Amino acid sequence: MEKIGFIGLGIMGAPMAGHLLDAGYEVIATDHRSAPAADLVARGLKVVTGNDAVARAADVVITMVPDTPQVAEVLFGENGVASGLSKGKLVIDMSSISPIDTKVFAEKIKALGADYLDAPVSGGEVGAKAASLTIMVGGSQAAFDRATPLFEKMGKNITLVGDNGVGQTTKVANQIVVALTIEAVAEALVFASKAGADPAKVRQALMGGLASSRILEVHGERMIKRTFAPGFRIELHQKDLNLALQGAKALGVSLPNTSMTQELFNSCAANGGAGEDHSALVRALERMANFEVGSEGSEIKSEAA
Repeated sequence: MEKIGFIGLGIMGAPMAGHLLDAGYEVIATDHRSAPAADLVARGLKVVTGNDAVARAADVVITMVPDTPQVAEVLFGENGVASGLSKGKLVIDMSSISPIDTKVFAEKIKALGADYLDAPVSGGEVGAKAASLTIMVGGSQAAFDRATPLFEKMGKNITLVGDNGVGQTTKVANQIVVALTIEAVAEALVFASKAGADPAKVRQALMGGLASSRILEVHGERMIKRTFAPGFRIELHQKDLNLALQGAKALGVSLPNTSMTQELFNSCAANGGAGEDHSALVRALERMANFEVGSEGSEIKSEAA
């Protein structure tokens, strides 16, 4: 079994690395920013100092960090992964970042004799813990075949969608659909609540019809129960929609509803909600309606216009 380096043991990365450990892989991480979770160490995680040390010790290096600048730093910064690579190794970036920069990163890694896959994921913290993530992969067939046994320990729907960068493009498209669906669910529940209906019963009824979706099921429940602890933070979804809007501008494509939904996320962030789950987008609509979704429904007295 190949030795796996894993950089980025956050909300998503920690359970993903845990699944690899549980499958019997030797997993190596760094203590560069903070000590890895004690439970991962207890399960066999090996800790070294420096991203370059991870790359030297591993056959495959997986990165799972928040944004494009962090990936660039991990790969090419001081004591970065690139300085520890050698011919035949594989780098897999599972972060959600710029497709354009991804192509540049891939070329730099390949110039060192290693291979590169961009493999962003969808499914959030729940999917990471359940090993049911959707994984969208860009790169060569050979690299994909090599990585597939690893992907199968972390996800269920695994697709090679094209060359380097196309995995990230697919993830951006995914985030457009997710954001706009969250917005639609939020609108529906605010409307139903303001009209005097019980949003929990409305959601239950909608789950049996064409409006049914995983987002209505999971995020609709979050909106009703007011459980906004982050599975996927608003600030990260803002980042993804920025990538969509920047790409659309470069391509000459109009994304009007993406722009509108981004403004709602911006409103949430401006009101202190950047770190909340993206289902908290409903708060922006509630402020406009002066009405809070809930099993009983209530006016927002403290924020009345």
